Amino acid sequence: MTINLKNFLNNKNKLSKMGEFQNLKQIEGLEMSCVSADLYDNGRDDLSLFYFTKGANYASVTTTNSIISETIIWNNSSHKKSIKGLMVNTKNANTFTGKQGKESLDIIAKNLSRILTLKESKSEKGTSETVRTKDLIFASTGVIGEQFPVDKIKDTLPNLVEKLKSQHNKLFWLKVASGMMTTDTRPKVAYEEIIVGDELVKICGIAKGSGMIAPNLATMLSFIFTNADINSNLLKSLLKKAVANTFNAITVDSDQSTNDMVSIFSTRSIKIGQNISLNDKTVQKFEIALKKLCLNLAKQIVVDGEGAKKFITINVSGAKSSAMARNVGFSIANSPLFKTAIAGEDPNWGRIVMAIGKSGENIVANKIQIKIGDFLIVEQSKYAKDYNEKDVKEYMKWDSIKIDVNLNLGNATYTVYTCDFTHDYIDINADYRN
Repeated sequence: MTINLKNFLNNKNKLSKMGEFQNLKQIEGLEMSCVSADLYDNGRDDLSLFYFTKGANYASVTTTNSIISETIIWNNSSHKKSIKGLMVNTKNANTFTGKQGKESLDIIAKNLSRILTLKESKSEKGTSETVRTKDLIFASTGVIGEQFPVDKIKDTLPNLVEKLKSQHNKLFWLKVASGMMTTDTRPKVAYEEIIVGDELVKICGIAKGSGMIAPNLATMLSFIFTNADINSNLLKSLLKKAVANTFNAITVDSDQSTNDMVSIFSTRSIKIGQNISLNDKTVQKFEIALKKLCLNLAKQIVVDGEGAKKFITINVSGAKSSAMARNVGFSIANSPLFKTAIAGEDPNWGRIVMAIGKSGENIVANKIQIKIGDFLIVEQSKYAKDYNEKDVKEYMKWDSIKIDVNLNLGNATYTVYTCDFTHDYIDINADYRN
């Protein structure tokens, strides 16, 4: 199995070394495939399928944008807590596609369910199990408003199903993650595991996302798979808690997509107890691992922000509430003036002060303390006593920048992750449809 190098062949992408990625392991009960439907007209992988041989419990969180993809509309109408398959396409968002987009999804679902049912009948067990259209969910990413390429996808479905594999090494996970990319420069994968008794509980995650990234999800798709037997209601609670300080704590450009979707799937292979709840010690252990995995993927999205050169962590402390800290953090992180200053390696702390003030929160100016890296910059509404701009300018050359803002009004905190704005961001988005 090799990665389709056509996924990477453009002048904005850099090939990454295999060793830079975590070694994801096989999830029992999961089969995957990734092929080209030639949606990009260049042969790159663009269509992926995740098939759960014995079904899977699942839960999703999606964009809060009032305009959403036909795929999300389809998924929301299902109301099923156990599914058999997820199909993902790139290049086309299937958003604002009207009747054509909806009917296209119906056609694809009917054809995919038929082909998967045929696969089941030809399996070693020779089951007569029927895969129904409502056993399938979908995800799309790409350009909004363009006619959905139903014929290309429909004609590729037999090959997509035929290529399903149950053996997954690192290379195969990277191939599938690469097949979801749009303007991403590298695939995004993460792995965590915990021991429950004598059993190994695995959590594998993949994601795509680079631009149109803002809280309440972003132009990102992320799919998380575990072999732990966790019911759908509990998965939903765990996912919502994990997303709050990870995927919903990032921003690249403050634009919120129509297609955002983060889903978690349980193949139910490893039993972790009966009548488990959020208070169960094993579940709490799983929750910690899940949050760690989600934060890993979320940070990878920010690092790969369109045209980004610097990763920025903004820690806000001393707030009256976490909501206040979050608002201040995002006010800074979404400021183009702040982000371009970071790109220019200019410690222009006035832009941080400005962004704090425009947050809409009741700030007491002379209580604010600002640090860039380990350097105290501002306190009591003026330069800190030992401020030395030369030292801070040297720090600004780093590719990872930390901003600490202490409001000194309370005990609440929140951390936001973002990146700088470079001219490459303009170039990438100006050429997005070309």
